[in-house]
Amino acid sequence: MRTFLTAMALVCTTALPCVAESFQERTGLCLTCHGESGQSENLEVPSLGAQPAPFVLIQLYLFREKQRRVEPMTQAAQGLTDDDLRQFSDFIAKLPAPKPPQGAPDAARIERGRALAQSHRCGFCHSPDFSGHDNIPRLAAQREDYLVKALREYKSNTRAGYDASMAEVTQPISDSEILDLAYFIARAP
Repeated sequence: MRTFLTAMALVCTTALPCVAESFQERTGLCLTCHGESGQSENLEVPSLGAQPAPFVLIQLYLFREKQRRVEPMTQAAQGLTDDDLRQFSDFIAKLPAPKPPQGAPDAARIERGRALAQSHRCGFCHSPDFSGHDNIPRLAAQREDYLVKALREYKSNTRAGYDASMAEVTQPISDSEILDLAYFIARAP
């Protein structure tokens, strides 16, 4: 699995700056990792479909300025102008929203996750349907493994945000609760 992630990182970091010239080529490379329809099929790589443009703009800016480091993205964002960031953000916001995993969900985990989302007021910032808005990301139908990764990184303070709210919110959440919360949100329509 690590080999696959390393290979994907090499593909993404070497291909973007050297090969892609047009906007269409550059977005094609983005979608190689994040999914052609806005829904990622790659482990721990987020689905970008229907993310709010202001949120994407901020994330791309953080990558470009090396304030958020995920090597393929940090490398890919180097040299992007402010106009490029806006153009990518608008493009991503127009991709279709990802779909939840198919199959019957585990009702007990859904209820535990729903209770956690309510008690930690996830819907207050991310919207009751987890669709996000403005500079707040869409979480509905996001990859479960990515949600677990992000929540763990916020909790351990290894993922920098542009504010401290997620680090604060995740502190009282146990790892087993993170798993249930991610399970529930990944299945939100």
